[in-house]
Amino acid sequence: MIDHSGITVSDYPRSKSFYTQALNALGYQLLVEVPAAVTGTTDVAGFGEAPKPDFWLSRATPQKPAHQQPVHFAFRAGSRAQVDAFYHAALAAGGRDNGAPGLRPHYHPDYYGAFVLDPDGHNIEAVCHAPR
Repeated sequence: MIDHSGITVSDYPRSKSFYTQALNALGYQLLVEVPAAVTGTTDVAGFGEAPKPDFWLSRATPQKPAHQQPVHFAFRAGSRAQVDAFYHAALAAGGRDNGAPGLRPHYHPDYYGAFVLDPDGHNIEAVCHAPR
């Protein structure tokens, strides 16, 4: 089981704002922020459902695998309405469309997801697996 994960971003304030708005639609909040003065290297922000952050941002050169595909993170949504809300919030926060909300039956019959590219081009998804 994964306890937490994270990505590096090129423009920390911009990305922190993007994720604060986009993830709020899924019930995720900015729970912890630790400045470079404390970490000794860079600012970090932890998002999650209280009381524990499980998704972290830090300022650095964004990671990209050798084949130059963006990093992909999928966040679980409790409903299809949350997927829709995430998609619209992410676009309003400066994300770019990478797949509008809808069924993806090639994964399974009830897979309802939406994809956006964050400010660094990371592929961020919200997905609901529940039937309508």
